[in-house]
Amino acid sequence: MNLSAYIYLSMILFTIGSLVVLTRRNTIVVFMGIELMLNACNLALVTFARMHGSLDGQVYALFVMVVAAAEVVVGLAIIMSIYRARRSASVDDANLLKL
Repeated sequence: MNLSAYIYLSMILFTIGSLVVLTRRNTIVVFMGIELMLNACNLALVTFARMHGSLDGQVYALFVMVVAAAEVVVGLAIIMSIYRARRSASVDDANLLKL
């Protein structure tokens, strides 16, 4: 399979993820869109590393996965605190945590 197909797949996944983030109001769905965009970036990094014959892109993809895991933990904790206070997981309720 040609490596450019992986780049096109990465672009399609990133576009879908960005459309989800821009159009949805539920925070769980927004986080799923962000994760889709991060995975699309990982696919592009690994593909470019494969094209150039180095392991740098794979190392960067590993760091992106670590950041994505931390983002999920912190993001879900914030979502749970908003849901406990408002009984809603809407993006509009995020200003609840302001002092």
